[in-house]
Amino acid sequence: MNPMRALRQYQKVNSHAQISEASPHRLIQMLMEGGLDRMAQAKGAMSRGDMPQKALLITKAIDIIVGLRQGLDEEKTDDKAALQQLDDLYEYMTVRLTQANVSNDPEMIDEVARLLITVKSGWDAIAPE
Repeated sequence: MNPMRALRQYQKVNSHAQISEASPHRLIQMLMEGGLDRMAQAKGAMSRGDMPQKALLITKAIDIIVGLRQGLDEEKTDDKAALQQLDDLYEYMTVRLTQANVSNDPEMIDEVARLLITVKSGWDAIAPE
C-alpha cells in the first residue's frame, strides 16, 4: 500500500474516532479548527496558482461555517440578540469567503480567519457543561 494513502486512511479512521468520542462542545471546536485549516490551505493553493484546489478548499470552509450557523440553537440561550449577531457574523464570513474565491484575495480569507479565531477564542473559554 502507498504510504501516503495509508497515512490518509489512518487520519480518516483517527478523525472518525475523535468525532465519535467528542462532546458537542468539542465538535464545535473541531469544526472551527477545520474551517481555519481549510482557509489556510486555500491561501496556499492560491499562492501556488492552483485555482481548482483553492475553490474546493474555500467551498469546504464555507460549508463548515454554514454548519456552524445551522447549529445555532435559539432554545439554549436567553440572549437572542447575541445569537442573532453570531448568525449575522457567520453569514458575513460566507459572503467574504465567496468574494475571496471570486477575486483571489488572500486578505479577505485572512479577515474571515481572524473573525473565526475570535469566535473560537470565546468558545474555547466556555467550559463544557
